[in-house]
Amino acid sequence: MADPTASPTELLELFQRAQAAFTDRVDAVEPGQWDLEALPGWTVADLVAHLVGEAHWVPALLAGEPYDDVAARVPAGTEPLLAPDPLTAWEAVADEALAAVAAADLAAGTVQLSRGPTPTWRYVEELTADLTVHSWDLARATGGDEDLDPALVRAAEGMAARLPAGGVPGLFDPPLDVPADAPPQVRLLAQFGRRG
Repeated sequence: MADPTASPTELLELFQRAQAAFTDRVDAVEPGQWDLEALPGWTVADLVAHLVGEAHWVPALLAGEPYDDVAARVPAGTEPLLAPDPLTAWEAVADEALAAVAAADLAAGTVQLSRGPTPTWRYVEELTADLTVHSWDLARATGGDEDLDPALVRAAEGMAARLPAGGVPGLFDPPLDVPADAPPQVRLLAQFGRRG
């Protein structure tokens, strides 16, 4: 298993930057845009709820709780996750997740995920990549700022390189072919099945 390419301090900074980028895009969603399609089968509201739900998991998993115990407590469904309103719901859980990442052992810790024990740094790297790619999804769906932070693009490449060649059914489409000299953001999005 490869070691992290970023230091714990860098991992925390990148995660915080990814959260901030997503927050900006949630804040920019207009009232009439929540029912727009963000991804096949997902509205803009569903996409934001996915990230809210993911953030709900972070403190408990980083505290060492078993995956199944955490799964039993996290709210399900778009409306419960986004109450009282999407931006407030996201900011509240994002703050809790950030505090948990800041307190975690990013160098040597382990979290229990559905796939089994995973290094904490890799979990945070995956969260950062998910936030980065979904920031683009949200911007694309709502006519927002589609330009991703180059540092976040580089950070997300680690997860992109580990994706199976056929994608992950229900999560990521198979990678798309793009020219080798395409911009880094375009290459990254193609790894996640998006045409940027």
